[in-house]
Amino acid sequence: MQDINIKNINEYLGKEVRISGWVYNFRSSGKIMFLQIRDGSGFVQAVLEKSSVDERVWNEAEDITLETSLRVYGLVKKHPKKDEYEIEVKDIEIVSISQEYPIGKKEHGPDFLLDHRHLWVRSRRQWAILRIRAGIYRLIEEFLEKNGFTRFDSPIFTPSACEGTTTLFGVDYFDLGQAFLSQSGQLYLEAGIYSLGRVYDFGPVFRAEKSKTRRHLTEFWMMDAEAAFMTHEENIKIQEDLVYYIVSNILDNYTYELSLLERDIKPLEEVKPPFIRMTHKEAVDELRKLGSDIDYMDDLGGDDETILTKQYSKPIFIEKYPKDVKAFYMKEDPEDKRYVLCDDLLAPEGYGEIIGGSQREDDYNKLLERIREHDLPEEDFRWYLDLRKYGSVPHSGFGIGLERVVAWICGLKHVRETIPFPRMIYRKRP
Repeated sequence: MQDINIKNINEYLGKEVRISGWVYNFRSSGKIMFLQIRDGSGFVQAVLEKSSVDERVWNEAEDITLETSLRVYGLVKKHPKKDEYEIEVKDIEIVSISQEYPIGKKEHGPDFLLDHRHLWVRSRRQWAILRIRAGIYRLIEEFLEKNGFTRFDSPIFTPSACEGTTTLFGVDYFDLGQAFLSQSGQLYLEAGIYSLGRVYDFGPVFRAEKSKTRRHLTEFWMMDAEAAFMTHEENIKIQEDLVYYIVSNILDNYTYELSLLERDIKPLEEVKPPFIRMTHKEAVDELRKLGSDIDYMDDLGGDDETILTKQYSKPIFIEKYPKDVKAFYMKEDPEDKRYVLCDDLLAPEGYGEIIGGSQREDDYNKLLERIREHDLPEEDFRWYLDLRKYGSVPHSGFGIGLERVVAWICGLKHVRETIPFPRMIYRKRP
């Protein structure tokens, strides 16, 4: 008898197989029992008729509870009414009878579900989200490798800030004083381009900002990429190509998962190059017409991003932000030094920023001046300044937040569902 994964069941029509998994739902009429089984790869219905099995098999089946683990032996058949397959059960082998499962069919509040996140991930909805998350992760790496990027892992312990000093998690580091959990691998990636040309990292990063919005986690996964000799224009183009690559492949290969989430895929089908593009000033002009009180030297807030992205069916590049609201390492716009050569990519349907990128300042003296303007400790950035002393080149890069992309593509209301175990300012368990 063949051991199979449920995802491959269509290959075994008319054959006897064994499936190992868990019962996530069941019902019985007294003479026939329907077991809904999952094995991690998919879901299937197993039909057990009292008249067709040994008395021992039926008696064991009557002990089944939600989340009981078992092995099912049976014949693969087409469902009589649906375009899917099912198992005609010949025998079962109970592995472990589950105790009363705390997550029932009734509605549960978000706090209850987060308290039981270790069990909640078993649900079909969470299964679909986590499958899509894994797919997006794979597609990002696949795209980068196809475009000549080499993985270059950056440290999680860092001696200084990359973005802002107020959003750091500090930790005691032996006898060397305090270290910080990384906000981004970008600065270290800039060192990598002088060896490998195009590099990226992908891992957890940490932001200690006390934000309670639906878009914020304190621990999340970021892919940062950096490329030597890449201009601001080329940087925008590769971001656009990456996002299209992700969305088009998810639509092609994860239709079942999207259907479980009841995701309307029509908006995703609109995500094709070229994307919408506007300067920060043009975005402010439009936002003010739409009722926002944003000023021309302000950064865009979450509400501004939501308002703007609900006006368009495609992602929006906002470029050339005011220098004073952006990070110290961004290169000045040669046409107007009040602005920098940067971009944020905003996802449509109100989802907001998913990518932040810029051309980096490659001039030693200008970078040193910016470090001083931001009142950053020069000694901590001495190594970073060295990169501008020994063969400096124009270069650009960007970071994409995995959880925000997952939330957008899955159509989720809150980013907390996009990661196996979310960490927020009010939650560190389980």
